[in-house]
Amino acid sequence: MGVQGTAQGHAARMQIARGLRQLMEAQGLTQTSIARAADVSVGTVNRYLAWEDRGLLKIPTLRAIAAAVGATPAQADILVALAQTQGNGWWRENPEAVPWLSPLHAFEEVAEYEYVWATTLVPGLAQTPTYARHLHEQEDPHADPAVIDSRVEARIKRQEILDRADMRLWIVLDHAVLRRQVGSAKTMADQIDHLLDLSRRPRVTVQVLPHDRGAPAAGSGGHFLVLGRDDPDPMRAMSVAYLELHRRGMYLDDPAEVAEYHQMFQALRTQAADSGQTQDLLTHARSEYDA
Repeated sequence: MGVQGTAQGHAARMQIARGLRQLMEAQGLTQTSIARAADVSVGTVNRYLAWEDRGLLKIPTLRAIAAAVGATPAQADILVALAQTQGNGWWRENPEAVPWLSPLHAFEEVAEYEYVWATTLVPGLAQTPTYARHLHEQEDPHADPAVIDSRVEARIKRQEILDRADMRLWIVLDHAVLRRQVGSAKTMADQIDHLLDLSRRPRVTVQVLPHDRGAPAAGSGGHFLVLGRDDPDPMRAMSVAYLELHRRGMYLDDPAEVAEYHQMFQALRTQAADSGQTQDLLTHARSEYDA
């Protein structure tokens, strides 16, 4: 039984490849040792670890490689389900898949741009550790402090993608994000300082959508991200819209649906304050937390 990759559904294949690599690295394995344990060639192992490969995905081979890298039966089932439904254009996280198969992390590993519309909170790529800690504590007040520490560390580590020369980040913040106090006044002041610092980076743009600009061009829709990588080869290109939900996420990779989110983001960019005006809005919001 095999599943052929498609340009529309290869985001799922990207997650399969990343999931296998994460498990392989956690076990300290090599392609050679995996090939031996799975009774396949090293070339086959390399194909399954490469998300842009065009070859046929064979479910028995996928299960064998998953077992060889130490996947639990539940994790192997998730990888197989992704392979079998890769054209459906959706993914919902579950406890077995987090954090080793985070779809957002898989997308960001290969993305060349990320566009973010933030309606209530500063997005993860722009959060300070203190701001992120307060959010995690609010979301799960009974969590062990060590668990909170690991979640904050993972979020801050995710921000390392901004150091890549090929990564472009563009954030449009609803003005309400700056008025919603998360943590102490100092936490907010430091967070806005960080936004100001980010906005000065050459490949990062931050815009604020003031209240007096009317209803957002995104309508009643909430926080979303558009991630992509342009390439003439459709199997190396990637374009998804990622919708953040409570404790899980959903992605859309149907070209028509992703195009709608691209259009919404372009409209939000046009509607929002320009860079100079945004600097003034951020500076003013920062001063309110000094009072």
